[in-house]
Amino acid sequence: MKSNPLEFRRKEGLKPSFRIFSYSGKRPKKGKSGKNNFPFLARSPQGFAAGLGTSNHFFRLEGVCGFMNLFLTQTINGLGLGSIYALVALGYSMVYGIVKLINFAHGDIIMVGSYMVMFIMTVMGMPLILAVIGSILFCALAGVLIQRVAYHRLLTHDAPRISLLITALGVSIFLQNLFQLLFGSEVRSMPTLFDLPAIQLGELHITSANILNIVVSVVMMIGLQTLVARTRIGKAMRATSEDAGAAKLMGINTNHTVAFTFAVGSGLAAVGAALYCNTYPQIKPTMGNLLGLKAFVAAVLGGIGSIPGAMLGGYILGVAESWTKNFYSNLTDAIVFGILIVMLLVKPSGLLGKNVKEKV
Repeated sequence: MKSNPLEFRRKEGLKPSFRIFSYSGKRPKKGKSGKNNFPFLARSPQGFAAGLGTSNHFFRLEGVCGFMNLFLTQTINGLGLGSIYALVALGYSMVYGIVKLINFAHGDIIMVGSYMVMFIMTVMGMPLILAVIGSILFCALAGVLIQRVAYHRLLTHDAPRISLLITALGVSIFLQNLFQLLFGSEVRSMPTLFDLPAIQLGELHITSANILNIVVSVVMMIGLQTLVARTRIGKAMRATSEDAGAAKLMGINTNHTVAFTFAVGSGLAAVGAALYCNTYPQIKPTMGNLLGLKAFVAAVLGGIGSIPGAMLGGYILGVAESWTKNFYSNLTDAIVFGILIVMLLVKPSGLLGKNVKEKV
């Protein structure tokens, strides 16, 4: 009958410790008596599991390793999801920074981009790269058209903000019903987009979709930040955001600047749509409702009007949602919007936003 190794150590006057264990099958260290404290470890690496399988300490160590693996997996999943939120939140931040408009139709641009990718690939038979480029161009044109038809007259006549908000909701409902009429209301499956190999780091499995989402979102943020800070149109955007009236006096065509802002924001939403379809290969006409609201929460969380803030808010929201789904899946949306309420109470300007004082 084999003796319990922990009881053996107690008789030798030694405390149970895991520092002597070896997964590689090497001989363990000797105790104070000069004898091998765990002879079965010297025979095979399987002796470790066989001798300590009933030990609470072993289960505790195994639990710590499992928790770390779970922590890293859920965090990476959250960053992948947050990257999609961040790309959409950039559109919200840009439009609000220029014309102080919350464009609630922006979430439906993701739906438009998703259907365009599907249409170009399946109906027109084009390759993936052309489908993504075509979707970006179509969404950019759709954004400019929405701005000219729905918002331009209200903005030029200084209409109340509530009128702009109601118009944005109307545009959102119009787009949803239009695509229900064109493609039907049923859920459609997307073809495989980016078939890339996953990365395996020990027991940690990282999907290619998460890696692609994170890399693309970071590249887009850097490119957008460079556009705003270094280019002529970027300076015009900043001047229009600061004071549209003064920008006009300086010779800046603010109408073109606002239209360009809508085009860039809608193009980023189309990129987010391609990444979303690659991660969750199902689309429907109402898919932009909740996705757009969560992206808006991300923009407010990071500081609406701030490009790095939109990215940070998207990542935080994605990680929070991923962890919540793992433990309390029924409370995911409640916790996400609860984060928004807490942020508005504690720091209304957002994590990277700035309080702007208006002189009267």
